[in-house]
Amino acid sequence: MAGKRGKKYRAASEKLEERSYTLSEAIPFLKENKVSRFDETVEVHMSLGIDPKHADQMVRGTVILPHGLGKKKRVLVIASGEKIKEAEDAGADFVGGEDMVKKIQNENWLDFDAVVATPDMMRFVGRLGKVLGPRGLMPNPKIGTVTLDVAGAVNEIKAGKVEFRVDKGGVIHVPVGKLSFDEGKLGENATTLIEAVVKAKPSASKGRYVNSVTLCSTMSPSLDLNVTELTN
Repeated sequence: MAGKRGKKYRAASEKLEERSYTLSEAIPFLKENKVSRFDETVEVHMSLGIDPKHADQMVRGTVILPHGLGKKKRVLVIASGEKIKEAEDAGADFVGGEDMVKKIQNENWLDFDAVVATPDMMRFVGRLGKVLGPRGLMPNPKIGTVTLDVAGAVNEIKAGKVEFRVDKGGVIHVPVGKLSFDEGKLGENATTLIEAVVKAKPSASKGRYVNSVTLCSTMSPSLDLNVTELTN
């Protein structure tokens, strides 16, 4: 597999030392060893010592990154009555009711990055489970996207709210910004996310909770981070 990687990737990999890095070391490494020409996304990956097959060990939540993701999120609000105007005033990119549900169903329209719905509209939005679910776009009261406070939900998403959710392998993958961000902003975003995941530790989780944390950009090799530094 390594032979199929580009020269810049292999060059960056050769510079990696066999040790864990602090965030203040890892971020400059990624910036100094940029692999591609586009503005790569920086991601945090956390391997957790939980069994996601058990509902009481599921790790899921949201956090507002202090410096956003460097991308303007397009928000769709599916609501009714006065909540439609509330969503429009809050800056939602697309607003409607059952018509929006039909547009997604009939036209396979997916030109949005987040969906907020009021509780009364979930009887219609529920039809979109097979379309929105696999893409991580299905509104859910647990993450604040099924709510009567549509203005608050829109504002949070626009401000840099991201969702984290453990996958079947017990790993969380979350973007924390762009490689063009300055080091301080990337560090604050990454730290904010990691702290949120640590706080979300299920009471049923026993033993070591965070097994490993890695940092990478879209095209770069991953750097192992110092777990003790990040979780204490």
